[in-house]
Formats: sequence, structure tokens, C-alpha cells
Amino acid sequence: MISVLTRPILLLRLEGGVLFALGLLLYWKIGGNWLAFVLLLLAPDLGALGYLVNLRVGAATYNLVHIVLFPSILAAIGIISEDKAVLALALIWFSHINMDRMVGYGLKLPTSFKHTHLQEAPLP
Repeated sequence: MISVLTRPILLLRLEGGVLFALGLLLYWKIGGNWLAFVLLLLAPDLGALGYLVNLRVGAATYNLVHIVLFPSILAAIGIISEDKAVLALALIWFSHINMDRMVGYGLKLPTSFKHTHLQEAPLP
């Protein structure tokens, strides 16, 4: 168990999996439309279109839609306004981000699409 607790990448992937499951549970609980969920789940990956400009713009646009800040704000708006559709969109977005973390996709560095904050550092 200690070896897992000293591997931040594994912990972040586990955390992503748990938060992805939480997003699914909350989406189910609010009675979200599952067809909409499936159709919109990969929408945040459109942020990768910035890579058509260059690595720096690509990393920025990808990261902009892959941080939990904006779906969290959207969820707060949905909760406060009692707008189920807004909350559902926030949960789909939140689920996407955490699904990515679960499978090892992280925030991008401007050096390469494959360089992320989830890269494993060499063990001592």
C-alpha cells in the first residue's frame, strides 16, 4: 500500500476514476438524458483544435476546457438557478475531465501533445 501512496500518478488516476464515477452517479441522480451524455462526453476534446495553430495555443485551449474550474462554476449556476440542463452539462464536462485523468490524460505542456502533468517521474 505504501508503494501506491508514493506514486502520485497512480493516486491521480485513482482519484480521476472515483470522480468519474461520482459524475455518473450525480448525472443518474438528477435524471440526466443518457443519450445527451454519450453525445457530449467527448465535446471538451474540441479544445485540441488549438493544436492546428501551434503547440502553445493547443496546450492552452486544451487545458482551458480540461480544468475543473469552469464545469464547477457551471454546476454552481445550475444548482443555484435550479436549472437541471445546466447542471447536466456541468456533470458531463466534469465526467469527461475525470475520465481523462482516470486513463492517464493530463493537462498539456506546451512542449508536445504527449507531455502532460501526469507523466511519471523516474523512481529513485
